[in-house]
Amino acid sequence: MADRFYTVTELGRELGLTPRAIRFYEDRGLIAPGRAGATRVYSQRDRARMILIRRGKRLGFSLAEIRDYLDLYDADLTQRAQLRHLRDAVTARLDQLALQRAALEQAMSELGDILAQAEAALAASRDAAD
Repeated sequence: MADRFYTVTELGRELGLTPRAIRFYEDRGLIAPGRAGATRVYSQRDRARMILIRRGKRLGFSLAEIRDYLDLYDADLTQRAQLRHLRDAVTARLDQLALQRAALEQAMSELGDILAQAEAALAASRDAAD
């Protein structure tokens, strides 16, 4: 399986991405396919990086943050630096999401109050009309 290569279409089909999306990540330097003649070929490493890229995007990390994380694979064979970076990035993202959750809960509470006031005013005006 380590020798498995993918065309852009095969990789896209397997990961649920369009060839254009894969080329976007290639243009940003996040993956680097080889060539078989004029055809781009993506390795298992490229596939694994694409999975990490998609996961990072889904979790709200920027492409720069994802690139920093991926670059640590090549820089530190022990992966200690990568794990520290991951821990720090995840902690920061959790803190950011906690703030967003608090803001969302406050907004939902305020909207609930406004809705209750509007319903009460409609009920009062309906009772007054009767």
